[in-house]
Amino acid sequence: MENCIFCKIVHKEIKTNIAYEDEKMLAFYDINPQAPFHLLLIPKKHITDILSLEDKDIIGEIMLKIKELTKDISQSGFRIVINCGKDSGCEVFHLHIHILGGRRLNWPPG
Repeated sequence: MENCIFCKIVHKEIKTNIAYEDEKMLAFYDINPQAPFHLLLIPKKHITDILSLEDKDIIGEIMLKIKELTKDISQSGFRIVINCGKDSGCEVFHLHIHILGGRRLNWPPG
């Protein structure tokens, strides 16, 4: 996607602090963290949102990767968030999963 900031990160047109990368996905630290640990995990292939998802394998692989990425904070707990649509607060329309932890997270969020 031409103007997608996350696609530009995938293609190394924009630098970011990468936590994990393989041929299918990329995890990087959020530039506006909402918790001490705040990663964004994205598929490298542009998928607009969870409703546009057609590849059931990639979402499974991404979910399994969360276990590895959260090994240092999993004992105290973490939250995963997938926003969909403008009213959800989504600002970048490329499927991404927020992984938040490192402090007590209140419910409801916000």
